[in-house]
Parts: sequence; structure tokens; C-alpha cells
Amino acid sequence: MTTCQEIKAGNSLRASNGQVKHDKNQLPSDLNMYGPPVDLSFKDISNVTGALAEQPRSGLRPLNTNSKRKYLSRTLRLSNNNITDLVGLQYTLGYFLAEPSQLGWLDLSFNKLTGIDPVLCELRELRVLYLHSNGIWNLSEVDKLGELQYLHTITLHGNAIENSKGYRKHVISALPQLRTMDFSAVTRDDRVLANVWRHHTNRGRNTKESLQ
Repeated sequence: MTTCQEIKAGNSLRASNGQVKHDKNQLPSDLNMYGPPVDLSFKDISNVTGALAEQPRSGLRPLNTNSKRKYLSRTLRLSNNNITDLVGLQYTLGYFLAEPSQLGWLDLSFNKLTGIDPVLCELRELRVLYLHSNGIWNLSEVDKLGELQYLHTITLHGNAIENSKGYRKHVISALPQLRTMDFSAVTRDDRVLANVWRHHTNRGRNTKESLQ
């Protein structure tokens, strides 16, 4: 499995059919610190570089640009598309953003991702990551994000991993700096349970290995 070392933005609504839909008008208050989002959602693109041919959607707050016509924003929305992988993500960030290395908020919800690409671990300033309603099926994929020391908010519901045993405890244990997961605050009790679960899991794994 490729690891991060090896390569050194919202609320949700549930429709009547049970599917979670993204509400673009409801955003956490700290979005203000990232500036208006570069919104490339609902563009019907199947890969990240497909966004290069698109214009960002207009929002309530205008996007400002620098002298090179790159956007002064730390937020990128690629939600509600058909993206299957993140090949070309860094190039796309550099194409749209004045300071791509300062990306703080990335919305990849409602796509067709099946794993967590290690390229996400290169986004060292990332604070908020939306991955809900994709096709991520392996819970251990979350461990790759452990190097993102500033990541405090993540969404993963609506993926197959949500049905895994110990789902919430595993994610909180793997990302101990989290303050919010799946639009729900991470409490002190959550952290205690996550630590107990991780200890129990590791002990069981070590016992199994010693018997082999």
C-alpha cells in the first residue's frame, strides 16, 4: 500500500430518497478565513484536470484574482462530479489558485473515488476535507491522512467504510487532531473510546501475529 511518506467546504441535507445532498448555501463559519471558494462543483467532469476547461461557479461573494489572474482563495470545490482519481490535482491547484500550497479546504464529496490518494498528504496546510458520498471501501485508507497535522474537519459518511466495525473510533484514533467528523463534533468521550479501541485492536493484532 502506498503511504504518504512514500511520496512526501458545509452541512448536508438528506433527500426523501435517503441520499445525502450538498447544500451550497450552508457552510461552517470558519470558511471566511479561506476566502470565497473556487467552485467547480456540478461540472460533470470525470477527472480533476477536466476542471481546467471550466469556469468557477459564481457565488454570493466575488472571487478576487492576482496580477496573473489566479484566484485569491484557499478553498476548492470539486464536489458533485464523476471524479474517479486525483491524477493532476497539484497541477489543477496551481492553475486556479494564487497560492496552491496554502489550500485549506477541499471538497471532493459526491464523486467516485474508491480510495484516499496519497497526493492529499502533500496538502500540508489542509484543514477541512470533504470526502463523503464516494466509494471508499477500505477503512485503513484513512490512516494515510495522519500526516496532515492541521486537518481538523473531515467527512467520510456515505462511503462503504461507514459500515465497517469501529468506523468512527478508527478515524478519530488515526486522526487525533480532529474536531469535527461527519458534521458531528468530536467529544472527549469519543477520544477516550477511540484510544481504547485502538489499544484493543493493536493488542489483538499482536496476539494473532505471535501465534503464527
